[in-house]
Amino acid sequence: MRLWWQDPFRMFQTNLREIDAGLDVEKVLDYLEEFGADTWLLSVGGILSNYPTDLDFQTRNPHLAERPSGDLVGDAVKAAARRGIRVMGRMDFSKIDHRRAEAHPDWCFVGPHGARQVYNGLTSVCPSGDYYQVKLFEVLDEVLDRYPLDGFFCNWMSFNEVDYSRVDHGVCHCVSCQERYDGPLPDGRNSPGYEEWRLFSKTVLADLTQRIRDHLAARRPEAPLVLGDQADIVFHEANNAVGRPLWHHRTSEAVSAAKTYRPTVPVLTNSVGFVDMPYRMASEDPQHFAQYLLQAIARGANPSTYIMGTPSDNPYACLQVAGDLTRFHRDHQEVYRDLVPAAEAVLVRPKEGSLPEFQGLYLSLLQRHVPFDVLPQERLHDVDLGRYRMVVLPDLGPVDLGSYAGGIVATGATEVARLPVRRLAGYETEEDTRSLHLEGGVPVFGAFQVVEPPTDAATGLRALSRAPYGPPEKCHGHAQLEHPGVVRLGNTVLFPWTIGRSYREVGLGVHRDLFVDEVITAGGTSMETDLPEQIEIVLGRSAAGTVVHLLNRSGDTDQRFAPPVPVGPARLRLPDGVREVEALRSREHLPVTDGWVQLPEIGLFEVLIWV
Repeated sequence: MRLWWQDPFRMFQTNLREIDAGLDVEKVLDYLEEFGADTWLLSVGGILSNYPTDLDFQTRNPHLAERPSGDLVGDAVKAAARRGIRVMGRMDFSKIDHRRAEAHPDWCFVGPHGARQVYNGLTSVCPSGDYYQVKLFEVLDEVLDRYPLDGFFCNWMSFNEVDYSRVDHGVCHCVSCQERYDGPLPDGRNSPGYEEWRLFSKTVLADLTQRIRDHLAARRPEAPLVLGDQADIVFHEANNAVGRPLWHHRTSEAVSAAKTYRPTVPVLTNSVGFVDMPYRMASEDPQHFAQYLLQAIARGANPSTYIMGTPSDNPYACLQVAGDLTRFHRDHQEVYRDLVPAAEAVLVRPKEGSLPEFQGLYLSLLQRHVPFDVLPQERLHDVDLGRYRMVVLPDLGPVDLGSYAGGIVATGATEVARLPVRRLAGYETEEDTRSLHLEGGVPVFGAFQVVEPPTDAATGLRALSRAPYGPPEKCHGHAQLEHPGVVRLGNTVLFPWTIGRSYREVGLGVHRDLFVDEVITAGGTSMETDLPEQIEIVLGRSAAGTVVHLLNRSGDTDQRFAPPVPVGPARLRLPDGVREVEALRSREHLPVTDGWVQLPEIGLFEVLIWV
């Protein structure tokens, strides 16, 4: 049986303050219907219960007294059912009040030096303890006994190393953690054994997630769990943060990583309407917010908009464009049904480190119109790579691709069995590579590996010895060396240096083009078009046919998104046999002539579909 959340849906989250318990349910539902949402994520229980809980370890919201019924959840569920709108419950078990923290110290987070984590009068609890391991299920049972909720989301289910103010409290040393953990607990991220503890913490959370899923499946199988990448619905929060460098493709990357790993599992992108947690009353810029939803739906995620309070209390400036895009998704439900990735190239995302290398290769593929998916390195052996013609490996170290026979382009210190090289030396620092050039005046930034290739491999881009770079009178003496900057063996290519980082940090087109040319030669596919590099092409396949999103990234600029400049008209070559294309945004049927389609002008985005 196909469950409701396996079809496209659109969510709106009202993250309620305690003073919002008296909200006008019908007024909120009026707004949601006009907005295009069909699912309401409502604050239900945990820190505060917006229903008359009878559990002695839960706190009834005192503002429920403002409601004649005394029950916000009950009122919302009944009213939403009359309109065919689903209600999902937001639960937050991350904190308890002072009284219960005193009564149950074994539930609480304890820092390495014995301190609890207290924030605005609430004490953080630990997932190892019985509040999560036992009491959470009692809350779910009470809610399910009373209300036919359509799903659950558990907020901030983590070990809470860092609080709202970004203060690092270290690793939890509570009694339960000490009993569960095999060995001495580390103090924090700079302590010996921290990586082993991280694995332990992930295991605890994965086990808890699975138990919640199993519990809901037994009680109410039509109510999914929204959480990490092992839940019924994968959750991604698209947000901004003060002080964090903007990666313009964060949402697209996250959704692609989830859909590449498990294409048929729904993803929910909950897009934050405010700028940052300390600035919850400040609206996100509309152009920025639009990218959250656009990147989400292009990669196959369900769009969700998240605000504080109610729309009438907090009419964020970004809500108008959010509604436009949500209604677009609603009006093309069949196009987004079962939308899965259809790219022929996959870019592996490193577990940690090497992010500039990954991001530089990401931008290179995007700008040269090579459609690609993102695959987390830790999921490399969970995916059938045979569905891809090309795998890109950014500075990953040793990698086992098993029997994969398609093209490979690797960079940096990546090692693959199909291209065995002997590594003679490594230049890893800025000082090591300063003034290092390859043939043709190609500069090297980041790191360079001196390798001895197999005798049957082809090589190129040989290094030039370093020479003085100042004063000008002394700038000479670069001598030709035998150290290759590229090694090719069949359809496997190695750039033994950080060509992606070079492009990400300096932006020279020569780095991008050297890399992408090798990708195409080794089996990657570039879309033939005269569209400029500012148009991102996302290739997917759904129940309606082939779906191509054309995203106008001309507004990507320093730490923000500006209004994009309209692009076009332009042409795009299509596969043989396609006779007509439907452009959903412009509402045009476009004929195909000699394999080419003439595209309409592209504003924020366009969506093409053909069978």
